[in-house]
Amino acid sequence: MMLVSVLLINIFLIVSDLMKLIVGIGNPGKEYENTRHNVGFMVIDAYLGDVSYQEKFNALYAKKIIDGETVYFLKPLTYVNNSGQAVAAFMKYFDIDIKDLLVIHDDLDEAVGKYKLKINSSSGGHNGIKSIINHLNSQAFLRLKIGINSEFRKDTIDFVLGKFSKSEMEVFKGNLEIYKDIIDSFVKNGTDKTMNIYNTKVRG
Repeated sequence: MMLVSVLLINIFLIVSDLMKLIVGIGNPGKEYENTRHNVGFMVIDAYLGDVSYQEKFNALYAKKIIDGETVYFLKPLTYVNNSGQAVAAFMKYFDIDIKDLLVIHDDLDEAVGKYKLKINSSSGGHNGIKSIINHLNSQAFLRLKIGINSEFRKDTIDFVLGKFSKSEMEVFKGNLEIYKDIIDSFVKNGTDKTMNIYNTKVRG
């Protein structure tokens, strides 16, 4: 009986460790759809396709099993600047390790069509990332930074909250398969191997 109990505990520990969280940063509401600040939401939606989201901790989430691993996809409803509230609450509730967190967000320093994977870096002025760092008290999570910059940028706030132009959207959609591959790689291979593969590829 004791042997069975030990085996069950070990199985539980193994299963509970097979869990990852993919967070897309964005603003909720129709008025923010297809805006530059919402690329995180857009990548999550494109990856999942037609799926029903549930709500918890002021965030929308969907659960998917990938290669036997439980993966939660999260879209905070707190607006970009307070993204960390939902992320921290979700990670604590499901006991998700920070090494199993991937955050997808817009990057004003990269041109449209460029992307970069980073870990252990500052917020770079992105308020959503700043909020997550503050709530987790750590920078040790993987980030997929997707470029939104263009030569037409004027006021920063108006620009990030503005909608992609037709040509910009074509470039973004043209890279969606790469972003999906990065998510798959993170789930299957973890942070280091994913960064080694995709940060050495030509971006954009």
